[in-house]
Amino acid sequence: MNPSSKRVISDLKELEKLTSDERGAQRVAWGPVWRKAREWFAGKLKEELSLPVRQDGAGNLWTTLPGASERSIVIGSHLDSVPGGGWLDGCLGVLAGLEVLRVYAAKGERPPVTIHIVDWADEEGARFGRSLTGSAASAGSLDPQKELAHLVDRAGVKLPDALKENGISLDGMKTAREYFDGLQAEAYLELHIEQGPVLQEMKRPVGVVLGTMGVERHHLKFIGQAAHSGAAPLHLRQDAFLAGARFALAAQELATKLSGKTPRTRVVATCGVVKVEPNFVTAVPGRTEISIDMRALDAGVLAKLLAGTKKASLAAAKEFSVKVEWSPILKITPRIFDETLTGFVRKAVKGVTGHAPEIPSGPLHDAAEMADIVPTAMVFAQSSPGISHTRIEDTPEPALDKSVRAFLATVEQTVEHLARKAEPQRKRAASGRR
Repeated sequence: MNPSSKRVISDLKELEKLTSDERGAQRVAWGPVWRKAREWFAGKLKEELSLPVRQDGAGNLWTTLPGASERSIVIGSHLDSVPGGGWLDGCLGVLAGLEVLRVYAAKGERPPVTIHIVDWADEEGARFGRSLTGSAASAGSLDPQKELAHLVDRAGVKLPDALKENGISLDGMKTAREYFDGLQAEAYLELHIEQGPVLQEMKRPVGVVLGTMGVERHHLKFIGQAAHSGAAPLHLRQDAFLAGARFALAAQELATKLSGKTPRTRVVATCGVVKVEPNFVTAVPGRTEISIDMRALDAGVLAKLLAGTKKASLAAAKEFSVKVEWSPILKITPRIFDETLTGFVRKAVKGVTGHAPEIPSGPLHDAAEMADIVPTAMVFAQSSPGISHTRIEDTPEPALDKSVRAFLATVEQTVEHLARKAEPQRKRAASGRR
């Protein structure tokens, strides 16, 4: 196994021991275990590399290895986890970033460009429901007062109060974009586990990420009339649950129809929440609330899926003599990653594994926010048994080894690419001083 991979895996196991219990990882953002993880990470940077850390206004944790040029590359992911999460989700990318710093520091000279490592704050959104918080603030796509001020966790703690415990304010979060702009970042790279079964099914240890799928998430209400289950004849019922069930099946059929045969053209639709009223055994359901989460890498296909499901909901409502109402929850456009950087990923993955499978990311990542403001690319490590957000999340060590090696090779190509871009500027500056 590559020495770099050994160090990253050793770090991952050390972090797991420090911040997990029998239920899994407990690094929930803004809480004490998360702070412990960050203190441990900051200690690694200080003890091994003599590098300080700095927290920006949104709580993102930064460290910098200065280069010969102020042009920079940002490498990031997140240390926070869901409650009872796995040992790899997010932290693999942060600790791979630590290894990048080790590799360049060991050369004994400044890298040609500056390298920034970031641990994004609250990627998961596990406690308050707003994910990608820190990266969205850095991208300028977050409105803290509008989106965060009203959020409360299950214990009744308000998000602004939790932020205050961590030295952060809603107004201060607005400065994160200015801080990011000051980095002169020209590339963003992230290593992450796939979190799904595609690479495992393909029997490939590492994948090239094409981008993150767009999301259309909505809340539907089917409104009928509750009635006695014995007294109401079938043909006179206004059964809201049957309408919701028919809709869910129609959404599944439509997503299957719109899906292509390759990972790039995969389309998904999920009805993850169903609430039925009055919800007792002798009542015809008079009201059903159901969620729909639809994802696709192609914006046109996602639009077709949305239009089709709306049509299906009206048909279901008519069939069972009920009404239907739609309320939007979340809309995210597909984020296609930078072709030049993705080319570096493709070359690196193929160089390490002999293959370069290309897949989209169904889950969102901090890279999705970065893709709007800086050229971005991602590397995926195979997940086994193909699931995440649970303590049994895993990746075989041979796949971890290959993913770290491919990521380091991607960083090296990107650094060289940025150095070539910076060289004419450096020569012009030197000429002006003569």
